[in-house]
Amino acid sequence: MTETNGSTPQAQTRSMPDWEKRFRAPRVSLPDWAEDAPHRSLFVSNATGTYELYAWDRATAEQRQVTDRANGTTDGVLAPDGEWIWWFDDKDGDEYGVWRRQPFDGGPDEEAVPGLAPSYPAGLAIGRDGRTAVVGRSTDEDGSTIHLSRSGTDPVVIYRHRESAGVGDLSHDGSLIAIEHTEHGDAMHSALRVLRPDGTTVAELDDTKGGTVELGLEVLGFAPVEGDTRLLIGHQRGGRWEPLVWDVASGEETDLGLAAQLDGDLSAEWYPDGSALLVAHSFEARSELYRYELGTRELERLRTPRGTVSGATARPDGSVEYLWSSAAEAPVVRSTAGGAVLDPPGLRSPGSLPVEDVWVEGPGGRVHALVQRPAGVRGPCPTVFDIHGGPTWHDSDAFAAGPAAWLDHGYAVIRINYRGSTGYGRAWTDALKHRVGLIELEDIAAVREWAVTSGFADPARLILTGGSWGGYLTLLGLGTQPDAWALGIAAVPVADYVTAYHDEMEALKAMDRTLLGGTPEEVPERFEASSPLTYVDAVKAPVYISAGVNDPRCPIRQIDNYVKRLQARGAVHEVYRYDAGHGSLVVDERIKQVRLELDFAERHLPR
Repeated sequence: MTETNGSTPQAQTRSMPDWEKRFRAPRVSLPDWAEDAPHRSLFVSNATGTYELYAWDRATAEQRQVTDRANGTTDGVLAPDGEWIWWFDDKDGDEYGVWRRQPFDGGPDEEAVPGLAPSYPAGLAIGRDGRTAVVGRSTDEDGSTIHLSRSGTDPVVIYRHRESAGVGDLSHDGSLIAIEHTEHGDAMHSALRVLRPDGTTVAELDDTKGGTVELGLEVLGFAPVEGDTRLLIGHQRGGRWEPLVWDVASGEETDLGLAAQLDGDLSAEWYPDGSALLVAHSFEARSELYRYELGTRELERLRTPRGTVSGATARPDGSVEYLWSSAAEAPVVRSTAGGAVLDPPGLRSPGSLPVEDVWVEGPGGRVHALVQRPAGVRGPCPTVFDIHGGPTWHDSDAFAAGPAAWLDHGYAVIRINYRGSTGYGRAWTDALKHRVGLIELEDIAAVREWAVTSGFADPARLILTGGSWGGYLTLLGLGTQPDAWALGIAAVPVADYVTAYHDEMEALKAMDRTLLGGTPEEVPERFEASSPLTYVDAVKAPVYISAGVNDPRCPIRQIDNYVKRLQARGAVHEVYRYDAGHGSLVVDERIKQVRLELDFAERHLPR
């Protein structure tokens, strides 16, 4: 008998609001594939309601869930021979753990590198021989260590330093290891070193000149050819990220000449035969793909829709698979050969509204904002200023279920690529030094002024919100701009900068030392000026805070310190703590958090 009381899954789906459907709709990441077994792939999906790793055999079309943990799993690597899937096993999102591995076809998990104690991960490269792995680790006690592991033998330390470092790549034949390091003390600008498996140095490249110049390098990958010593790297010598080819044996550097043809940041990876590069071009919150022939230096644009390509890979047949979305259309994995690559069954995500570009003159230059107005609404709107994390990140014309939920409830949404954001040149990204938080808020204030004076936003109903660094800027903004905001909603924020520094993972301590010029003991005035706790007594707006109790990035103790100060003065606030780390990989938990945020705004925002 067919039920008609609305309790069937179909009826439940029909009655579910669009904002919730966007979170529940199955998603898939861009599939990673095994270099020597390209029919074997690994991807991440929320199909069960929690983000987990999945194996996909393209030859048989079989898909298999690899991990199944209460708080989800997203960190996984497929070995080049396709025989093993490595995944990082932490505790409830604390990011501190060990690598485990599982056969591609299924079977029990085993510790991937016996003898290595738990740590924060700092990169992983697996050899094509199926026996070798290079494992990066970070701990508060030892700083950064890199270990060479071979099956049947104990892992050997081949690199150690107090400052941040990580594994870049392992050459095709396993004879060279590229690492990124910050021995010079600037955690925002890495230098490169290439080692032999015994830990001896083959080559060095340091654009910082020992930390005196703010120019970074990054490893993009060794050429996928036996005996080839070419390493593809990213550099900032032209004021933005660009790729070049560095032959680590001869020392020869080959500039690709792309900067003269394309504005914005550029990255690249090898085509599987090593004859060409797949170039990712990011400019003003959107991105596109190109094929670059190394022999002829010809650049060919690949056809992708307008929006954001958040990942791409070149396949052995010459096609390119890429993960694409726009603010209006949900993510999909596509191929230049045509059609969708992975099309998860089940609930389809509703679309949302497109973004409009706004440029506002700010104190440090033009600020780019992405704005959305709810459908059918005219005149000044209640407006959510949704501030991205990072800070070295950027908002783009990409699908985001959180902002779409606000739009569905009648709010306009403004997202701002403040100084510190990527994609607008090195000077824009590096502008935060010493006046951390305050510089970003100057740009946010400039966009707020535009929104109010243009008639876009209702000045009495402005919400400042964000997660991670965006949550930090939310709390800092509520205290330093108390009359500008009607409401603040901060997720996993930095709230007490000094306590956060002492409790956070070592890699973030290094970043804070770079941003602020030292430790809290060395530059106490800078930490004080940049800490939301300094201004907590000036906060006027109701405050909502959510936090993961296992968060190693924005630890819970420093949030509790801030909340106690709100309590002491009887300030209107609510706090929600959940059993996870820096955010949640569980769909139900994420929906619960958004529902609580919407409810807080409904109860406290002026009518």
